[in-house]
Amino acid sequence: MYIKEIEFSLWADFIERDFLDSKFKELIDQKIINGATSNPAIFKEAILKSPAYKEQLASLQGLEPKAKYEALAIYDIKKAADILKPLYEKGDEGFVSIEVDPRLADDTQGTVTEAMRLLEAIGEENVMIKVPATPAGAEAMEELIAQGVHVNATLIFSPAQAREVLDALERGFAKKDTSHAVLSIFVSRFDRKLDPLMRQKGLPEGRVGIMNGAKIYNMIKKRDLPNTKALFASTGVKGGAYPAHYYISELIAPKSINTAPIHTIEAFVQEGDKRAKLPIEQEEIDRFFALLKANEIDMKQVYYELLQDGLQAFVEAFDEILRELA
Repeated sequence: MYIKEIEFSLWADFIERDFLDSKFKELIDQKIINGATSNPAIFKEAILKSPAYKEQLASLQGLEPKAKYEALAIYDIKKAADILKPLYEKGDEGFVSIEVDPRLADDTQGTVTEAMRLLEAIGEENVMIKVPATPAGAEAMEELIAQGVHVNATLIFSPAQAREVLDALERGFAKKDTSHAVLSIFVSRFDRKLDPLMRQKGLPEGRVGIMNGAKIYNMIKKRDLPNTKALFASTGVKGGAYPAHYYISELIAPKSINTAPIHTIEAFVQEGDKRAKLPIEQEEIDRFFALLKANEIDMKQVYYELLQDGLQAFVEAFDEILRELA
C-alpha cells in the first residue's frame, strides 16, 4: 500500500518491456506502486514504438496479427505478474491486468472464452482480466468471478454501469468468493469534455470527474462486496489546467486504488496532497449534480458519449496494432 493506514494504493497505468526491467522494479522496491494495468492503447504505444519488441517479433513471422499481438502482450503480462508476485503472496494486491479483445465488448461468451484462454497462456495467478462494463461484459464478469477469476471492470463512467457491474459481481461471488475485483472509474475525460461548458455557465471546473468518481465510490463502499475496490482510472492530466497529480490528490480514499501514468505518479509522490479527500457526503454530491441538471447539462448523454468514445478508442488502438503487425 502507498498509504497503508487507509489502504490506498497506486498502480502503474503503463506496460513496456524495458520499463518492466528497470523503473517498474524500482517503483515497487520504493513501495510507491503495488500493481499495474494495461489496455490496447498502452500496448499500442509500447509495441509499435519501443525497439524492445523487435527480437521477439522477428521470431513470430508467419503468425496471424492477433497471434503476434497476444504473444507480445502475454510475455509482458507474465513478466509483470512475476515481478509483482511477492506482493500478491503477502496480500498487498500485486495484480496486473490484461484486457480481452475490445471487439468482444458485446459478446459475453466470447469474452469468457478469450479470458480463460489468456489466463491459461499466462499461467500466473495474480492476473486480472479486464472487461469493458457493457451489459454483455457484466454477464461475463459474473461468470468469471464464479470461476475464481480476478476481474477488472473497465470503462465505467456512469453510476448505472457501476450498479450493473456490482449486481453481476454479487451474483458471481454468491457462487464462489475467492477472487478479487476492481471497478475502474474513469475520471479526467469528464472534465476535458465539460470544462469549456462549465466555464461558459459559471460553474466550477475540474469537478465533474471528481464528484462522479466520489458518487460511484460511495456505491461500492455501501455494497461492501468481498475483495472489491474502487479503482480510479484515466487520472492523467492533459494540458496545464491542473497540477499533474490533481486526479490522484483529489481522489485519495480508504480501500481504493488509483492507476496513473508514471509521470503522474511521480508528480504526486513529489508534490501531491496525501490526505484522504473521500468519501464525500452524498448530500453534497447530490447538490452538485442537481446544479448541473438545473444548468441543462445532461449527464445521461455525457455518460453515453464517453462510453462510446472509450469503446471506440480501444478498438481503434487494437486495430492499429493488428494492421502494423500484419
